[in-house]
Amino acid sequence: MLNNISLKAIGDDDLDFLFRVYADTRAEELAQTGWPADQQLGFLKMQFDAQHSHYQKHYPEASLDLVLLGDQPVGRLYVSRWETQIRIVDIALLRDKRGRKIGSQLIATLIAEAKSKGLEVSIHVEKNNPAKQWYQRLGFEIIEDKGVYDLMKTVLCEAVVT
Repeated sequence: MLNNISLKAIGDDDLDFLFRVYADTRAEELAQTGWPADQQLGFLKMQFDAQHSHYQKHYPEASLDLVLLGDQPVGRLYVSRWETQIRIVDIALLRDKRGRKIGSQLIATLIAEAKSKGLEVSIHVEKNNPAKQWYQRLGFEIIEDKGVYDLMKTVLCEAVVT
């Protein structure tokens, strides 16, 4: 288990890093387009700006945090805490930081928080996202088809860090 993971509220000076995280999560998908690098960059910038604005507008109460490993930013975690559930709005780690149990520890912490309050944890996951199996291993179940996304929730079980 990693003990040097922490969260820090994002600020305007973090936007370049947040863009880097976003671009990193879309790299494989965009590589298949055959677009030149400048076109990919323009598309990524437009999509990042739209997503960032959407999160700020539709989740004004959310905790928008950088994920830090030691003092190094390695990802983002956006969480809304509602009366009935804790909603993971977004979680993303740089590709070279995945597979180190950072995400599993973050999710386990959220599940423990929710369990202590008698709540569930939920997240929308794209249907073709390979992370869906990871969420299922961590105790999430698909509860609703939302078109391109599946709504997943915990079933109030213990989080397993895998």
